[in-house]
Amino acid sequence: MRLATIKQSEKEMVALVLASGVVPFERLNDTFNQQWATNLLELMESDQLNALNHWFQDEFQQKTKEESFKELIIPFDQVSYAPLYRHPRKIWGIGLNYVEHAADLHEVSPNTEPASFMKPDTTIIGPGDTIQVPLQSERTTAESELGIIIGKECRDVSEEEALGVIAGYTTIIDMTAEDILQKNPRYLTRAKSFDTFFSFGPQLVTPDEVEDVLELKVATVINGEVHRENTVSNMTFQPQFLISFHSKVMTLLPGDIISTGTPGAVVIRHGDVVSCRIDGFEPLENPVEDLKPGR
Repeated sequence: MRLATIKQSEKEMVALVLASGVVPFERLNDTFNQQWATNLLELMESDQLNALNHWFQDEFQQKTKEESFKELIIPFDQVSYAPLYRHPRKIWGIGLNYVEHAADLHEVSPNTEPASFMKPDTTIIGPGDTIQVPLQSERTTAESELGIIIGKECRDVSEEEALGVIAGYTTIIDMTAEDILQKNPRYLTRAKSFDTFFSFGPQLVTPDEVEDVLELKVATVINGEVHRENTVSNMTFQPQFLISFHSKVMTLLPGDIISTGTPGAVVIRHGDVVSCRIDGFEPLENPVEDLKPGR
């Protein structure tokens, strides 16, 4: 199952993603006499996501889903996306999780524990929103990443249990004011926390839609050209380890996000368009604006 958050009548609402378009949950509930939450974060926090997926698969297995929903579908060319949700309790980022990316920055990739950091929800933007290069930075980079969305409250999860707490995966573009970070590694939080420095969506893809997460290829794309790509299996710390490790630091909650690291960061400038492409996922794309005068 695939879900998105769309903008409709000045509201942001979760929608079911089908082959030809999306079905807003308000229409879904009215037509099928259901009471699913119409906000994606609320859907996860109220533990409805698995039940929704079972209902969706079981209820409509006898005929094509497109036929079942054809009167409710909004075609993709009429859809405007928002971020999947606005206020996760936590956003964990993972630095230097591919050895090649660490080499780009002339740094040694951590090999015993993840180099993790946290970001505020004020960084969040969605598909098509503008990334802003701040006044304080002369060198800002964008990084495509696979995002893990936690679906269950959990603590001290083993690696064997970790994949069972995932609500889904998504595409992420994470930004860094790299010149600020290079002044002093203690400036990491500030370098990562400017407004518009975290784009995610347009789709949450449930685990049953992903045959093998380790085989997914993640690419950072700038102005239509692939800057750097790599496969999840080449991460130093793979998804199940990241979940287990961070659940031993603090309780993970539904909607928490782990952004798993990038195959390569690209410097972004005024007028650029940066994209995250992951095999089998709808691409995430954002234009860039430099806030400095004359840029």
